[in-house]
Amino acid sequence: MPDTKEGRERQARSEERRQRERELREERERADEPEPRDETSPPSCHRRGCDEPAAFRVLERYQEETGHGAVEAEAHLCAAHTAEESPTNLDNAYPDYVFLVEPYRPETTD
Repeated sequence: MPDTKEGRERQARSEERRQRERELREERERADEPEPRDETSPPSCHRRGCDEPAAFRVLERYQEETGHGAVEAEAHLCAAHTAEESPTNLDNAYPDYVFLVEPYRPETTD
């Protein structure tokens, strides 16, 4: 088949169409991905159904039930839900057990 202007134009249109289809397919795949969080603002409260900004970081470190290491549970909670929080794994406490509630401070990079 000889190289003609019409053939080159058809090939270019075909390539542009494939590129648009590829971009659309990639966009559909990314639609399920969550939007990146703005690192300058606090995350939302960890509790289901609460959209308040987190005011506190709650951390509990306890011994795993099997005794094979420590487990850390961390949640960012609004003030109302933080007031409801209390240690839940005291039965798995060990010498390095931690229950910590601290005001939320966004991560800073120097």
